[in-house]
Amino acid sequence: MDEEGMVSDDNNTAVKKNPKLTVLPLIALIFYEVSGGPFGVEDSVKAGGGPLLSLLGFLIFPLIWSIPEALVTAELSTSFPENGGYVIWISSAFGPFWGFQEGFWKWFSGVMDNALYPVLFLDYLKHSFPIFNQLAARIPALLGITVSLTYLNYRGLHIVGFSAVTLAAFSLCPFVVMGILSIPRIRPKQWLVVDFKKLDWRGYFNSMFWNLNYWDKASTLAGEVENPSKTFPKALFGAVVLVVLSYLIPLLAGTGATNSAPSEWSDGYFAEVGMLIGGYWLKWWIQVAAAMSNMGLFEAEMSGDAFQLLGMSEMGMLPAIFASRSKYGTPTISILCSATGVIFLSWMSFQEILEFLNFLYAIGMLLEFAAFIKLRIKKPDLHRPYKVPLGTFGVTILCLPPALMLVLVMCLASLKTFLVSGAVIIIGFLLYPTLVHAKDRKWTQFDAEQPPLPINNSMEDHLDESHSQLHQEVQDEASVGLLSNLSNTTTKQESSEILLEEDLKSD
Repeated sequence: MDEEGMVSDDNNTAVKKNPKLTVLPLIALIFYEVSGGPFGVEDSVKAGGGPLLSLLGFLIFPLIWSIPEALVTAELSTSFPENGGYVIWISSAFGPFWGFQEGFWKWFSGVMDNALYPVLFLDYLKHSFPIFNQLAARIPALLGITVSLTYLNYRGLHIVGFSAVTLAAFSLCPFVVMGILSIPRIRPKQWLVVDFKKLDWRGYFNSMFWNLNYWDKASTLAGEVENPSKTFPKALFGAVVLVVLSYLIPLLAGTGATNSAPSEWSDGYFAEVGMLIGGYWLKWWIQVAAAMSNMGLFEAEMSGDAFQLLGMSEMGMLPAIFASRSKYGTPTISILCSATGVIFLSWMSFQEILEFLNFLYAIGMLLEFAAFIKLRIKKPDLHRPYKVPLGTFGVTILCLPPALMLVLVMCLASLKTFLVSGAVIIIGFLLYPTLVHAKDRKWTQFDAEQPPLPINNSMEDHLDESHSQLHQEVQDEASVGLLSNLSNTTTKQESSEILLEEDLKSD
């Protein structure tokens, strides 16, 4: 350490030592990775032909989707507490090729998801400022929002984390007020309305899925979390409760206290609901809250995407430049790369982006569930600071309902989505051998050695030296040979597994 609060990297560049994420900031980041508030759930009422299916969806879907994904994320994030998250899980279970594909699909899906938030922000503003319906005003606004929020992300993850706490509180307050004001007007029979003739299953499932996914995204920041074995499970549980309530309360208030037709419920409509229930002051408050919420959504997604690229670079999957950090500790090139993707995708419509990112995300999640089960079978002695309290058969049953939901979302996709997603998958298949070739030819610098996965405080307190070494060896195996010379990869992995089996037997 050069001076207090500063550390040096390999290039002798002073980098600020930023504090790790604790429970409350991590809850806020997960909340914004997944939800950010009820902004964007309006389409579920329209696509569902009325309030009934929307309300039932936000009661039932968390049980069959959100909770299983959060449990899987909690176990694997604490087992592999490093930046890179699900890329490490897949690599450990199925090898570096599929780990790279997972990373590419989820990064591309994340960038597409991030492109939604400037669009959604302007969709709320256009209710009061129709000028944002015109491209001449819309394009500069999208660029300005993206650039300014990218700079905030560059300034440091701890700033993003505590900003997310403030933004979450501010963006949810008007809906608490709206819920209270709506009580005298509530007519429960309004909640039971459903018109099956106007039911759009594709739009309904895509809306529900998008509003309840990305629980695993926070795993890409695992290396930036303080004491992840305790922090992750608590933060995930808190975030699940917060997300479900942030959807149900505004929907119960808005659909129960107004006579709005389901066809009127589209992006940004909660601002109009606020005006009907409380007046113009509440409409403006909701619009400002929407702006703040979309800032938080953008920042959380950008952080996840950028640190995922950093983690892949540290594993040798991407050139070393993606792991370079600014003086604020943030991955500069990775942030710029993600921001560029957002700018190029922002011209698409909300529904187009939604369907594309859902399809790619679904493929990646199927691979994650498979890796979760495979690691339970392949590495039963892997140190799991938090473990889902089920055996192999139990976790298989746990993953079955969300896996069926993922398949359903993919089957409902349009032909255009199949074509675009197919092109992204083909690019990923071609990109991996290209990067291997670039590394062999030394066209660019890759990290030669894999960084050891840190052992957290709880492990140091409760594990003796021999178990700590075993844990380190098991974790190191997840990173062996990632994008190393192909001729040596298989031999190294086999040798590591043989040594691991001998150690386990000796114990």
